Amino acid sequence: MRKKVLDVAEDAFQARGYHASSIGDLMAAAGVSGGALHHHFPTKKALALAVIDERVAAAVEETWIAPVLAAASAREGVRAVFEAVAAELEQQGFVRGCPLNNLAHELSLADPDFRIALAGIFAGWRRAIADKLRADQQAGRDEGTHPERFAALAVAAYSGAMSMAKTAQDAGVLRDCLAGLERSAPSLSQGGLAARRRNRILPRPRTS
Repeated sequence: MRKKVLDVAEDAFQARGYHASSIGDLMAAAGVSGGALHHHFPTKKALALAVIDERVAAAVEETWIAPVLAAASAREGVRAVFEAVAAELEQQGFVRGCPLNNLAHELSLADPDFRIALAGIFAGWRRAIADKLRADQQAGRDEGTHPERFAALAVAAYSGAMSMAKTAQDAGVLRDCLAGLERSAPSLSQGGLAARRRNRILPRPRTS
């Protein structure tokens, strides 16, 4: 019964949003009584936190973290995820958006507990990409790239692309963003190195 309620709530929160999904609607869709629902989830907020912790976090793990960690490199993992998600959405024929992104837009300012839970998933996502890139660098690859900045850029590009794809109902936006990310990432990754070179070349200001 708990799993059924989570299934229904997850689908409702993604399709209509948290605020537009009433407890009555969720009870009717799950076919449970108020007492049964409240036995597992005392409040609607508790139900939403369970969806975030158990379903949204799992979706990010399955869609992003596991494929990136299993890839030959961080960059190849990021590319593979963008391409796989775009292909899946094109086959599906519609775009509901990123589950994490959808709830983050709606709930981050609604309640501090929601914000903390959602921020924790974003942080874990970024950390996994950065850790993979650090492992690449230990193997002598991608040494000019800043791991945390690359991870932030990859997550932001994907999140923004999914928002645009949802609005346009066009998964091709993901492919456009991937192409832009791949063209810009090398130059962005060298920013720190270029700055250090400029510091060596430009004369230091004289001090009295």
